[in-house]
Amino acid sequence: MSQTNPPRTTPLSPALSAARGPDGRDAGLAALRETEVWVFDLDNTLYPASCNLFAQVDRRISEFIAGHFGIPFDEARTRQKQFFRDYGTTLRGLMVEHDVDPVAYMDFVHDIDVTGVAPSPLLTEALDRLPGRKIIFTNGSVKHAANVAGRLGIADRFEAVFDIAAADYVPKPDPRPYATLVERFGIAPARACMVEDIARNLAPAHALGMTTVWVRGEQDYERAGVGAGLQIDHTVDDLPSWLAAVAGLAG
Repeated sequence: MSQTNPPRTTPLSPALSAARGPDGRDAGLAALRETEVWVFDLDNTLYPASCNLFAQVDRRISEFIAGHFGIPFDEARTRQKQFFRDYGTTLRGLMVEHDVDPVAYMDFVHDIDVTGVAPSPLLTEALDRLPGRKIIFTNGSVKHAANVAGRLGIADRFEAVFDIAAADYVPKPDPRPYATLVERFGIAPARACMVEDIARNLAPAHALGMTTVWVRGEQDYERAGVGAGLQIDHTVDDLPSWLAAVAGLAG
């Protein structure tokens, strides 16, 4: 996964623009084949939430806080959730309020077992057939992304990982890392599509002009904003199958 700075792309065609609404599912999928840059979240997006990797990460975060402050696990968990609510990620809260070393934190919380993630031949084939560049945009680390994508068998399908360090530790959905992503990779937002499991993280992408795809989640933090004015162009339950349909692999 190497970072490059390709030439900027051309404006969105009227046909693709017209197909972005909720009507005309087939036309919408066909139009998506004109997408020039696909931006994918990692966790609970490129692999299903049923793999439950986040449960491991979630516990590791509480363990890190407990160890760092020398407090009981339950108190650490309360602090963790408050940081998440106040700052968007626990790490951001720890950095702002306590100057915690982000590298040490990320190394600790992502030291998890990823064998629960099964390789996905359908996802691999869909990514191979899907036109356009592919980039991972994650609030996690490059190391974690490489670990998970390697397990899925898709690591070499992406030109780069734009992680929390590349975002100067400012997490989604703050608009600043989206602007940095667009600038760094020469993305024309009107010809790009962003795929996410946390609905509110799609708002800045929509504001830039990207097509937005929500991988439906059932947790409150994943659904926040849905039905309350948040613009989502496509909602999917099975990302590999949906991408396969976009790529023309499914009838």
